[in-house]
Amino acid sequence: MKKNITINLCGRLFQIDEDAYELLQQYIESLRQSFGHEEGGEEIVNDIEARIAELFSELNQQGIEAITIEHVKDIITRIGKPEELTGEEEKSDNGGHKYDSFRTAAQGFRDNVRARTAGKRLYRNPNDKMVAGVLSGIAAYTASDVTWWRIGYVLLVLGSNFLFGPILHVIHMGFFFHVNLAFILFYFILAIVLPVADTPKQVLEMKGKDVTPQNLADVVVEDKQPVQRRRGCLGSVFSVIFSILVAFFVAIASIVGLVLLVSLLLIIVSLVIVFTVPSVRMSLPFDIEELHLAELMSVHPWIVIIFVIGLLHAICIPLYAIVHMLLSKAGKAQPMGIGRRILWIVLWVVSLCCLFPALVWIEQQEKTHYNLRMNEIYSYQGVTMNHQDKKFLRRGDWNLIKAENCDHYTYVGYYNGNHNLRFLDVHNENCEEVFQVERKEAVKPGVYRLDCAVRAEGPGPCVYAIGDSVKLESIPVYENLDGIPDMGWYDVSIDNIVVTGDSIAYGLSSDEDFTGQPCRAQWFSGTDFKITRTGDLPKKK
Repeated sequence: MKKNITINLCGRLFQIDEDAYELLQQYIESLRQSFGHEEGGEEIVNDIEARIAELFSELNQQGIEAITIEHVKDIITRIGKPEELTGEEEKSDNGGHKYDSFRTAAQGFRDNVRARTAGKRLYRNPNDKMVAGVLSGIAAYTASDVTWWRIGYVLLVLGSNFLFGPILHVIHMGFFFHVNLAFILFYFILAIVLPVADTPKQVLEMKGKDVTPQNLADVVVEDKQPVQRRRGCLGSVFSVIFSILVAFFVAIASIVGLVLLVSLLLIIVSLVIVFTVPSVRMSLPFDIEELHLAELMSVHPWIVIIFVIGLLHAICIPLYAIVHMLLSKAGKAQPMGIGRRILWIVLWVVSLCCLFPALVWIEQQEKTHYNLRMNEIYSYQGVTMNHQDKKFLRRGDWNLIKAENCDHYTYVGYYNGNHNLRFLDVHNENCEEVFQVERKEAVKPGVYRLDCAVRAEGPGPCVYAIGDSVKLESIPVYENLDGIPDMGWYDVSIDNIVVTGDSIAYGLSSDEDFTGQPCRAQWFSGTDFKITRTGDLPKKK
């Protein structure tokens, strides 16, 4: 239903709908602007209004009670546009004011836009869409060919960085801002904000037609008939391009959704372990344990609660949106309404606004506690050491057999291309360290080989493996020579480790009682321990 308005035009009353009234008002206003600077211009406008009133009266005599926008468009065509009546185009060609041509062109463009969009509403067109129907809806709103909109959008996305990149660089925004991604994001924002023309009434509003019983019936009949579109060569090419882009977008969305799902599960597992069994060692791509949430929970519970809720919502909301989009494309779910989309976007932004400040605060607290921990003394298996040594040995399941006269137990240095690798490292300036560390792995009976990377400042320290017997291998002495790629590391192997039980132990030792040789090294290091099965046990005869 449309609202009708009663207007008084030249002393006569007429019923006219809202869209027609708006177009008529714009037309009369443009007439006043065009004729206002001419002598007798007001009389000309009054005469045109009188002519419009006569045409309206003729429509009423034909039985038309309410004037529609189509009637107003027809009358404007019959009377003529302001520039046609005033002959401004000719004036501009004959040496008029230098701004007359621009003003006339702008006025004509504005009138053209008003004529094309009058009585219409902007929707996404579901009946002619490549991705979400945004460009098709804009084409219907502006009464233009959707192919040109699609061509322009593709060219804009592909060439926007070349067009706007130098400008951004000049204004010191740099090339880091990818303009093409901004246009893609803008498209999907429109896809979220603009409603879909699902109902026959919305289809008519999108096309600028009157919502009459006959037009509604025509839309219903068109929807039931199979759609057969004839595309030109150019339209077919861009149809294929958009189909490829849609497939690519769906594939990327599926991958992102899978990553979000895995991340969500890992985060949930991490949070459960952190708050329930904080002593359990975790090995994850990200380490929530490092934030020490369990400790902060007892001091500042609300900050931790806000962080956890914000983190879960920041992952769950995009995951839900991607799953719902994939289900709707597969026809398993109804498309999300505009209200729900805006609500989810607002909730996601709110979750980010809660997450990031809480994360920054927790990170600051962690740095403060880290600096304090570095100056504190901790105990691991009865041996005092700093926090980093304790954490490395605990996570590596290393068992301290002996640890006497050791300045430290781990070190961060260079190995195999990594400049920040932490590894086992023992130091004593007077070569008096008595150290033995061991790790045990469960294995099946068989023959094994131990590989590792080691180095020592002097002779004495050994790497060993224990199966059915103890096997020792002296650590080569470190040579600080130019051209050594791994800073003095040596690959050492212990072969033919026979295991008839269910485990094998290995480690480093400088204990003379165990190695049988005194330690003459100020320090020694070890890393990259690997156990490899090389064969089965010999068969008994």
